[in-house]
Amino acid sequence: MSNLNPGKLSVEYREGITATEPIIPRRYTLTHSDLTAELFLTIGMTYAYDKINSMRDEVLGEWIKNGDNYLYYVYLYVDGQFSPLEAQIRNYIFRRELPLALEAIRFGDRKFFSAHSELDSSPIIVYFLSTYPDYNKAENWGTFSDYDISKS
Repeated sequence: MSNLNPGKLSVEYREGITATEPIIPRRYTLTHSDLTAELFLTIGMTYAYDKINSMRDEVLGEWIKNGDNYLYYVYLYVDGQFSPLEAQIRNYIFRRELPLALEAIRFGDRKFFSAHSELDSSPIIVYFLSTYPDYNKAENWGTFSDYDISKS
C-alpha cells in the first residue's frame, strides 16, 4: 500500500527534458520539506544541485545503459560530516523512506514510464554512500513496477 500523497508532489522538468524523452541523460533530484511533507522532484540532464540543502537528505537517481539493458541507480548520502551515530540514524531513515521516494519518482514521471514501459522492469540499484563500512553498500531494491501506485 502506498504512502504517497500525489497532491504533495511537485514535478519540474529542466531544459532538454520532456515528459517522455530522453532516457539518457535523465537524472532525478528528489527533495522534501519537513514542515509541509511536500516532495519536490526535479528531472533534468544533470542533478538539481541548486535544490540540495546542507542536510544532504536528497535522493539522486539516473538511468544507466548496460549493454542492451537499462538500470536505475540511486545515490544516498548517508554521511560525510556526520558522526557514526548520525550516520546510523540517517541510514535508518533513508531505508524507511526510500519506498516512498521511489513511488514519488515513478508517479512523478509516469508519462515517461508509459512511453518506455520496458523500464518498469529495470533493476533499481541503490548506493548507500558512507565512509563507514557498515553503511557503505549497494543493494538491489527491485524494479519500478514494485513502486507503481496505480497498481496498489
